[in-house]
Amino acid sequence: MSLSINRDTRLCMSLSGRPGNFGTRFQNFLYQAMGLNYVYKAFTTRDLPAAIGGIRALGIRGCAVSMPFKEACIPLVDTLDASAEAIASVNTIVNDEGHLRAYNTDYIAIRKLIDSHGLKPETKLALRGSGGMAKAVACAFRDAGFKWGHIVARNEAAGRKLAQTCGFSWAADTSGLDAALLINVTPIGMEGPEADQLAFDRVDVERATVVFDVVALPPETPLIRLARSLGKPVITGAEVIVLQAVEQFVLYTGVRPDGALIAEAAAHALS
Repeated sequence: MSLSINRDTRLCMSLSGRPGNFGTRFQNFLYQAMGLNYVYKAFTTRDLPAAIGGIRALGIRGCAVSMPFKEACIPLVDTLDASAEAIASVNTIVNDEGHLRAYNTDYIAIRKLIDSHGLKPETKLALRGSGGMAKAVACAFRDAGFKWGHIVARNEAAGRKLAQTCGFSWAADTSGLDAALLINVTPIGMEGPEADQLAFDRVDVERATVVFDVVALPPETPLIRLARSLGKPVITGAEVIVLQAVEQFVLYTGVRPDGALIAEAAAHALS
């Protein structure tokens, strides 16, 4: 089935400082496969208030929000869903006839992964990162009952603030940390200048029982490859990005694709 755009086509979009292709490929694949009259396009902006105003004024159905706009857009929407309110960070806006409601499907995805992977609240964690996505991940673990852990961040102010928000401690690096669950929420291992680097030292991975890398591209980061080679259970960024994108799709369209179709869309978007 070829994509046909007409006057009734509903537009969804994304706003990001560095637009990528995953959301565009994932969402449009599902629209086409399910015969939905939607189209999705990635954008960036230097005028966030005007961009959010355009969503409202032009009847754009939904908008994915990435850094650096996740917190800055909060005063520009009408209502915060509990998922966004819990962490004061937005990654999805849904437009219902001019009323803009904001969600955080990253948070929703992490909560689902905690449950589906059977992670236990008594596990001590070390989470590396202090940005917007780190906040979503850390707060999801906090709200799932995890009480013991460290936020590892070179930015002391941001790291301490996130640690305090979640009831964890702050550390500048991983030296001397003893954590069973390692979580990377930094660009280390992502395609680019840090693609060959490890977010945690080998000795930390050897001690861990579970390794979680939120980096989605590539799906197999150096950290994930090392953990697999040591026989450690892993959670990948590909799982996160797909789960959160599915939740966005459902919010935009009101329909939920089955597992087989989601897998096809994910394979297409990540190829």
